[in-house]
Amino acid sequence: MGGQEGSESESRTLGALYLNIGLQNGVLLRTVLDSVTGDMSDTRTRYLGSRPVKLFRIIMQGSEAVLAMSSRSWLSYYYQNRFHLTPLSYESLEYAAGFSSEQCPEGIVAISTNTLRILALEKLGAVFNQVSHPLEYTPRKFVIHQESGHLVVIETDHNAYTEDTKRQRKLQMAEELKEAAGEEEAEVAERMAEALLSEDLPDAVFGAPKAGPGMWASLIRIIEPIQGNTLFTMRLDQNEAAFSIALVKFANQSDMDQQFLLVGTVKDYQLSPRQVDCGYIYTYRIVGDCTSLELVHRTEVEDIPTALCPYNGRVLVGVGRLLRIYDLGKKKLLRKCENKHVPNLIVDIKARGQRVFVSDVQESLFVLRYKRHENQLIIFVDDTNQRWVTTSCLLDYDTAAVADKFGNIAVIRLGGDTNDDVDEDPTGNKALWDRGLLNGASQKTEVIANFHVGETVNTLEKATLIPGGSESLVYTTLSGTVGVLVPFTSREDHELFQNLEMHMRSEHPPLCGRDHLSFRSYFFPVKNVIDGDLCEQFNMVDPGKQRSISEDLDKTPNELSKRLEDIRTRYAF
Repeated sequence: MGGQEGSESESRTLGALYLNIGLQNGVLLRTVLDSVTGDMSDTRTRYLGSRPVKLFRIIMQGSEAVLAMSSRSWLSYYYQNRFHLTPLSYESLEYAAGFSSEQCPEGIVAISTNTLRILALEKLGAVFNQVSHPLEYTPRKFVIHQESGHLVVIETDHNAYTEDTKRQRKLQMAEELKEAAGEEEAEVAERMAEALLSEDLPDAVFGAPKAGPGMWASLIRIIEPIQGNTLFTMRLDQNEAAFSIALVKFANQSDMDQQFLLVGTVKDYQLSPRQVDCGYIYTYRIVGDCTSLELVHRTEVEDIPTALCPYNGRVLVGVGRLLRIYDLGKKKLLRKCENKHVPNLIVDIKARGQRVFVSDVQESLFVLRYKRHENQLIIFVDDTNQRWVTTSCLLDYDTAAVADKFGNIAVIRLGGDTNDDVDEDPTGNKALWDRGLLNGASQKTEVIANFHVGETVNTLEKATLIPGGSESLVYTTLSGTVGVLVPFTSREDHELFQNLEMHMRSEHPPLCGRDHLSFRSYFFPVKNVIDGDLCEQFNMVDPGKQRSISEDLDKTPNELSKRLEDIRTRYAF
């Protein structure tokens, strides 16, 4: 670990003496210091930022804590029997010291640029920081305009009125009041109608009026995410529901840098049984630095445009169970190619190179090859398992992660002998000898990993959560959980945590007494995934059991705790 020793701080917790060392390269070292011999042991390292680390000792909850400053500020403290190193949700600080007064018994006085600030920390045990910006309807999907960083969000609510419909209903109710009143009550009815039209009750406080099944309200919103300001709003008509969105650059345009926003909507959508009047694909031109939208045209389709994906200067569209390639025309989008062999309903489309990964609502994943010379989309790989897919994420050219509505995450891969140089077979003769399992595609995917999360997974994304960290698979669920699946980089780590998980299953069973292995294998047998939440509970078991487990693994409890902390901090805060 390069760099010079920057500064030191000591803190006493449970009779132990800890030495914190800040380095010039932005790394913080925390080591246990023997108060008799001066020996240093159990050194933990953490990358804090791009600037040299400064350390300041403060008092937090009656015990000593360390405030570490690099390109952002961090607080190292002892809470619930273990050390925490948490980034502060605040702007960059340059110098700090402990501060105490009657109004602020445990505060921090700090310098930021040319201002002196007094801070008080709250929610010390919180591991997640969030800022909420209220929206009018339920947000469904969003895209990020890379040049400006603005978010384009589609919001859709069922059983809801649009603002125009609400005004029309108010006028209608006022007219009905006047008509229902007799001559003697006309003056009273007039005043009631005026009061009805003049009142403005916010839906966030009093609730929105229920429109009934089959009634939809939607809008498109551009948000500046730092301050949460709405820059532009486009409202759709009553009973028009927006379900998909994508930013696309079309190759047939003279300005190749011009971006277009495509929004897929459906008119008069009945949920059960699923019934659709028609669908639309709106094409908007991005104006300026993504501060407004200009409508180019609207293309009518026969089913729900459930998924949109840019593809080699065109756009892939899932129209119900049909997969199509569209190009930009002057009056509407022009259909260029179509595949009709997805069985039920397309819910997600991802593309890389010539391969297209299409997720079906019930039949898992299909991989297609686009043959440009023949202008054909051909399915050459599918999955042998039924998965009710909600979202998918490409990990590399051959591998995809999929999540289903029953709370499972799976990683599936095209085999090493997979050949995507396939031909369409319009006569059906080739299918007699080249068809594979279950009358599906001739080639099948391999299941690399299976894991039951227990909650419906909404999104999957491959991301790096800390500067200089490794990539991990981040997922979010319907209940609000944010989880991370991290890859092992060595067989030694994998075997250690596999053995630790096995010991934790027997030594620390779940509170409700349910078998842990059967839960994680609820729909598919768990495969190649180790339950990190269970391993993290090692720090919570009795010291006697910790020693017993550690001895079986030829480690000490401190070494196991350090390995757990390293695997956690390598990928996330």
